[in-house]
Amino acid sequence: MDRAKMNFEEPVSGIMHRIAAALERLAPPAAPRIDFDACSAFVWQADPEGFIPVETVNRIPLSLLKGINAMIGTLIDNTERFARGLPANNALLWGARGMGKSSLVKAAHAEIERRQSEEAGSDNDSGVLKLVEIHREDIASLPQCLHHMRGSRHRFIVFCDDLSFDADDTTYKSLKAVLEGGIEGRPPNVIFYATSNRRHLMPRDMLENERSTAINPSEAAEEKVSLSDRFGLWIGFHKCSQAEYLDMVHAYADHFRLDAANDELERRALEWAAARGGRSGRVAWQFIQDLAGRLGKHLSL
Repeated sequence: MDRAKMNFEEPVSGIMHRIAAALERLAPPAAPRIDFDACSAFVWQADPEGFIPVETVNRIPLSLLKGINAMIGTLIDNTERFARGLPANNALLWGARGMGKSSLVKAAHAEIERRQSEEAGSDNDSGVLKLVEIHREDIASLPQCLHHMRGSRHRFIVFCDDLSFDADDTTYKSLKAVLEGGIEGRPPNVIFYATSNRRHLMPRDMLENERSTAINPSEAAEEKVSLSDRFGLWIGFHKCSQAEYLDMVHAYADHFRLDAANDELERRALEWAAARGGRSGRVAWQFIQDLAGRLGKHLSL
């Protein structure tokens, strides 16, 4: 008899054992256990699913964010209410490039984390506030990401930087459902913060195209715009003035103890901004990096 054929004299238990072993070899490896106590910040990985711990978050101290005082107060208040288990809103930080939108999200998390640490001796059973970044291209996996957080004793800021959608992108529908409209909805221990250069997350020509090709143009455009409405908190960022730009430069120079005369510092900072074609917090930081390099100083946040 051909050895490749089944040996009918083999006990059934042996056959079942071999089948189970074969299936085990074909099965994907078990997902690693998620330890949210390992870090204060993580990056969500969609495939394979998991949370990558971030030992050191790339962020700027809250005290160095200049020219956005109103925005800071609004987001800090919302974040603190959420961390305490009180009602709070998903937040969309939108507007001018380089004005500290993503820096504010990370700094707000650090500030509330610091306050929680100071209150560690108080009666606080709502868990520690965690920051989880999800990349724009992984938005479709947001429901799976939230599934892992649901039921955790911790509270989570899920953060997506530079969120926007193009004409052929339909993942915005899954984001809408997760934020407010789905059966499960957003877990009570999760809040969603996003930054974008667009207030409505869609390019204007995309909205106009929806109006021109739809049976009911107003309803088609409303479908797109309603995504932004899922964010209860809109925080707008606008281009800074020259005075605000120089205030940012001076704050950085003082913080890092860069020795430069005020007149010379401002002259060079304005020249740098003119060469870059605009003023912003990002331009101020890039100028400071150039200045520190020229002075032979190391920058450590």
